[in-house]
Parts: sequence; C-alpha cells; structure tokens
Amino acid sequence: MSEPEGSDGTTQRLPVLEKEPAGPGLGQSASAAAYEPLPGADQDGGPERRFWSARRIPAGIVALLLLALFGAFLYDVAAVRADEPAMGWRRALARQLAERPLDDIWVLVGAGVAAALGLWLIVLAATPGLRGVLPMRRTHADVRAGLNRDAAATVLRDRAMEVAGVQSVRVRMGRGRADVRAVSHFRELDDVRADLDGVLADAIKALGLARSPALSVHVRRPGRKG
Repeated sequence: MSEPEGSDGTTQRLPVLEKEPAGPGLGQSASAAAYEPLPGADQDGGPERRFWSARRIPAGIVALLLLALFGAFLYDVAAVRADEPAMGWRRALARQLAERPLDDIWVLVGAGVAAALGLWLIVLAATPGLRGVLPMRRTHADVRAGLNRDAAATVLRDRAMEVAGVQSVRVRMGRGRADVRAVSHFRELDDVRADLDGVLADAIKALGLARSPALSVHVRRPGRKG
C-alpha cells in the first residue's frame, strides 16, 4: 500500500488502527462477561443464610414501655428533688418490695413473667425470623432473592394439576420439605404418583431455591359421597 506525500514533498505514514483482541469468548465483550451468572447455577447453592426480620412491632412495643417507665420514674425523682412528695404508686411499690418475702406468690409470678419476657426478647434477637421466605440461589454475588412459601406452594399445586388424573391437590411447603397430597379420580395411583414425582421434581428445580426441599407425594382416591 503506497504512502501519501505531504505538502512539502515528504512521505507521511497514516496511523494504523489495530484490532482489539476479543474478550472472553467469541463475539463477547468484557463488560458482558462480567455479568455472566456464577458457576453452579443449576445446582444447590449450599447453605444460603435466611433473611432477617426487622421486627419493628416488638421493638416498638419495648421502646414505648421503657419510655413510659423511665419517664414516670424521672418525673417522680424530679418532683422529689423539687421538695414535692413522691407519687403514691412509687411509695406503694417500695413498701410492697420491702415487706413481701421472696417466696410470696406474687413475687414469683412477677419474676416468672419478667424472665419469660426477657427470654422472648433474647430469642427474637438471636433468630432471623421471616420463616415464610425461602432463600434462592445467587446468580450474582451482590444480589439476594427470596421466594414466599405460599407462592412456591401455588406453583407446585398448579404444576400438579396439569398431570392427567389429578382431581385436586393440597401442597404444604416447609423450609426443608414439600408435602403434596393429591386426589386422583382415574388412572392407576402408581402411575399418577410417578408422573407427579417427575413433574414436581422439575418444578422444585425451576424455583431456584438455595436448598431444594425434600418432596413427599401422597395420592389417594376421592372419598365416597354420602
């Protein structure tokens, strides 16, 4: 290829645009490769953590009770500091605590209620909650998704109703087990059960859950009328 001459008669070389090497994979850019799903998307994603509940209602109730209790004590202490008599409820409470023995029934009841409330708060703080949300497999490292148990049960029920011979289906979806109870009005029960096993196994896999629940299928004939 000839090189063009400049205005002063000298030869100038044109810049050459070099072709950039292809990214990971033929015809695939590097940015597209960065958003590829993580490997193992068709397998169980291992022990995915459950979603934690905000528990706004218990926290709000405890906060309001503590605010009312501490506010009442603070007002009474301020009144005493201002040379005002203490409130009757605080004098009565101090007298009851000083006179009642530790084995009194009301002292024991109050201690039991306080211990139960404290244990309840500890359980709420140490457990994730949101038992109705099933963690799903992660296809991207920075995205978490969950599926409601009722929605998962609805999907399994709809898929089970597509099987020939199934009259009605009841699905109970747990964290580690899917209990399916179907009623078949024709076909052999073993054939219906085998079809349900295959269809529901594919449906559970398609849900994309981090931990696939165990499948339990029961098929029976409808009860006699009358």
